[in-house]
Amino acid sequence: MKVIIQRVNNAHVYVSSECISSIGYGYLLYVCIEKSDSFDLVKTMAHKVLNLRIMKDTQDKMNNSILQNGGEICVVSQFTLCADTTGRRPGFSRAASPQVAQELLEIFCKEIKSAGIACKQGEFGAMMTVTSENDGPVTIIL
Repeated sequence: MKVIIQRVNNAHVYVSSECISSIGYGYLLYVCIEKSDSFDLVKTMAHKVLNLRIMKDTQDKMNNSILQNGGEICVVSQFTLCADTTGRRPGFSRAASPQVAQELLEIFCKEIKSAGIACKQGEFGAMMTVTSENDGPVTIIL
């Protein structure tokens, strides 16, 4: 599983020019579910995202988590994060099947929601346009 976390002032997800999801201050997450990923790993990664201290404290230092500061999370499924780029054309054989990936992604989002954080999503399997205004910028790879 790979997760790219971007701390953002806002983010929007569009499908066919229609905004299907938007958040204010919080995290934009690009998430890749791989064949080897499990239910336990997905839950662990959700808790890692929730507890990672990359939010600003009162002195503008990265000392707080999103659980402490509040905010929203937008999750965008992105199988391309597991690309094998040894050749000139990327291969995606490490990506989980769409059925498994969608199921594990839903579990990931439920874990976030169960912590009291608003969690919005892109549309699984759709061609999306994602816009965001980065804060910092802060980008973390898990």
